Amino acid sequence: MITEHDLQEAIEETQGKRDPNANDCIKLAAFYTIRNELFGSADSQPAPMMSYAARPTESTIDYDSGTEFSRVIHGRKAADVWERIDRCMTELQYLNPKMYNAILDEIEK
Repeated sequence: MITEHDLQEAIEETQGKRDPNANDCIKLAAFYTIRNELFGSADSQPAPMMSYAARPTESTIDYDSGTEFSRVIHGRKAADVWERIDRCMTELQYLNPKMYNAILDEIEK
């Protein structure tokens, strides 16, 4: 049987993710729903919401693994790099679905 403590730990872990994705939001909603249905609401305040809104400050990429890719992205605006990567991944999804799925599987690990 799942305990309230287990659910609270899962909620805190999910909320602590730096860059949440849609699956994280779905999990968080499920954890809160299960906790509230089984044990009642932990408090009278609504659950905190995760936001996909842009952060107020622009962040730059500080990553260097020694590869050509890391050299190219180092110091660039993260939003610009992610926009380009997203566009490339969309193209890859149609050109090579097997590779696209393999990349997503690797990222989700």
